[in-house]
Amino acid sequence: MSDSDAKPTVAIGSDHAGYSLKTTLAKALTDWGHTVIDLGTDGTASVDYPDFAHAVCRAVVEGRARFGVLVCGTGIGMSMTANRHAGIRCALIHDVTGARLTRAHNDANVIAFGARTTGVEPALDALKTFLATPFEGGRHERRVAKIELTGDPVR
Repeated sequence: MSDSDAKPTVAIGSDHAGYSLKTTLAKALTDWGHTVIDLGTDGTASVDYPDFAHAVCRAVVEGRARFGVLVCGTGIGMSMTANRHAGIRCALIHDVTGARLTRAHNDANVIAFGARTTGVEPALDALKTFLATPFEGGRHERRVAKIELTGDPVR
């Protein structure tokens, strides 16, 4: 396999509610040939989801991973936390269509799932689609550039 064929490294993290789905997604990523950086949690004992969202986002921002995957009960808290990081574009996804469009149009680099709201098979299908879909660029580039607020907010 050449470097251009190498599968991107993926950082993954969850809270206690997302632990089971995270474990399933991490195994699938490994089976698909990705290097996985599992940043926890490591069980179902109650933990605080922001700790794991921050760890995954740091891995992406620092370049240790190309993509991030976050899982909590609904995915809402994880995605809200992730999007506080400059350079992170996280989408809460429930299906393949959302996964494809967030990569193609928004150049998302982190995907969030709700373990209580999205089944295992839809999450696996969405994750596979997310990783396989390139950013379209073009008219979407200027829109993505407007996501990062570097001065006054866009009015």
